[in-house]
Amino acid sequence: MSQRVVVDPITRIEGHLRIEAETDQQGAITRAYSSGTMVRGIELILRGRDPREAWAFAQRICGVCTLVHGIASVRAVENALGYRIPPNAQLIRNLMIAAQHVHDHVMHFYHLHALDWVDVVSALKADPKATSALAQSISAYAKSSPGYFADTQKRLRTFVESGQLGIFANGFWGHPDFKLPPEANLMAVAHYLEALAWQREVVQLHTVFGGKNPHPNFLVGGAPSPISATAGHEAATAVNIVGLDQVRNVIARMKEFVTEVYLPDTLAIASFYKDWFARGEGIGNFLTYGDFPAKGMDDPASWLIPGGAILGRDLSKIVPIDLNDAAQIQEFVAHSWYDYSAGKTQGLHPYDGQTALHYTGPKPPYQQLNVEESYSWLKSPRWRGQAMEVGPLARVLVLYASGHEPTRALATAALRQLDLPLEAMFSTLGRTAARALESKIIVEQMSGWLDSLIGNIKGGDIAVHNPQLWDPATWPSEARGVGFMEAPRGALAHWIVIKDGKIDNYQAVVPSTWNAGPRDPKGQPGPYEAALMDRHKLYDPKQPLEIQRTIHSFDPCIACAVHVVDGHGEELMQIRVR
Repeated sequence: MSQRVVVDPITRIEGHLRIEAETDQQGAITRAYSSGTMVRGIELILRGRDPREAWAFAQRICGVCTLVHGIASVRAVENALGYRIPPNAQLIRNLMIAAQHVHDHVMHFYHLHALDWVDVVSALKADPKATSALAQSISAYAKSSPGYFADTQKRLRTFVESGQLGIFANGFWGHPDFKLPPEANLMAVAHYLEALAWQREVVQLHTVFGGKNPHPNFLVGGAPSPISATAGHEAATAVNIVGLDQVRNVIARMKEFVTEVYLPDTLAIASFYKDWFARGEGIGNFLTYGDFPAKGMDDPASWLIPGGAILGRDLSKIVPIDLNDAAQIQEFVAHSWYDYSAGKTQGLHPYDGQTALHYTGPKPPYQQLNVEESYSWLKSPRWRGQAMEVGPLARVLVLYASGHEPTRALATAALRQLDLPLEAMFSTLGRTAARALESKIIVEQMSGWLDSLIGNIKGGDIAVHNPQLWDPATWPSEARGVGFMEAPRGALAHWIVIKDGKIDNYQAVVPSTWNAGPRDPKGQPGPYEAALMDRHKLYDPKQPLEIQRTIHSFDPCIACAVHVVDGHGEELMQIRVR
């Protein structure tokens, strides 16, 4: 008989996500539902504030994405008021965004997603010498000796025997779809631990340019830290040659880890799960806004990542997009736990977006969602009425379709190593592999951006901020703009309406809203839901590893995706730890 499988919460993500799936008698998923079960109210908090300070609030939408909402926010204000930022500021932003991408992707793979493929307990059975041989066969990474892996195995054994397994405690260890040999599991566990130390170095780049991490500082019109051509104590609070040398060292360490550890590990692990390159796509439509400009956000030809839409897997055509066009971008609430003033079937462009609440959902605890009505705090964004997937896979596909040679060469080499066709990228593991490929593409750009910044400084250009229009008295009585970027999880945009110098409306449509949103008025599922209905069969409903793998391949961030709190201040739920 059919069965409703509930996974709540989906663990190893940011935020609170519930997945319900209906299966047939053979265990195949026939229907799936994605529910964001937490709320946020940042957009309401921003109303009436000075738009120049919006980034400091908007950036707190999420602590994992850290800088991306700050970037989108300052770009929204700059777009609305006609700011242009100096070349140095653009280079600094590119470096900071790139560091966020690579940091986020590595941490996601090892600490959030790898446990879907790696059986940690199996690593205790590995032969360290054989593990060393395996590691050296796929990479020239220095830490690959038998002693290194023996030490890791000893640490792991001590950890397991202590009984204090922490995040490892509830893994689906022993599930029949764990396919890695013990040596591959030990190699992955060693690199899991290595990545923990590595990530502490990477965030130093944000502290050099933004003063701190998480939530580095930003500034409408440029970068917050002045540049000094000296290294003396008088330049201690400025970006100087010492800080730039530190940034160069960080980039070198990032490049080494991505090239010699992350990408080889991804391909090695994927080679044991090639069947997962044939399931989990779902939508077949992909969307990017574009990012990493060489000359400015108003010069799309200079962007490393182009903006555009791919429909129905057709890589022969990239359809242009316009984020200001009300016919292109709309958000729906047909299956969300609140209403628009015009009703639940109306779609609104973010300039006219609403965050008013009319809660229509059940009060927890409840056994299952009422999927015929409302079942999520997330809205349902659509591009020209179609559900779209955003994220690393969308970006790699758009780069590939645009003829970007480094992407084509890298993707071709990876697929050849795995003996797979290009179509294999449209899948759960294609999404995971794209994240590693993108990290390699982006990290290879970073040294060039840093060289350009240092070249400008040596040439006497130390400007990082444009004070134009800083006086609100010079602003128009009403202005509106959109700030967009490619966050690690996908296309992110903030829309702002400014009236009489204050924020009148503010709407953030984030990657996980695109991917995790519920069905729209036409019944179209969102990307999470569609991906789970794409050739998924549960071996054991009590151990829904298959659901976890595909959902984690999107790298969910539900704290970013939800929108509203109760406008009347009423308590909607209580969460207790027993």
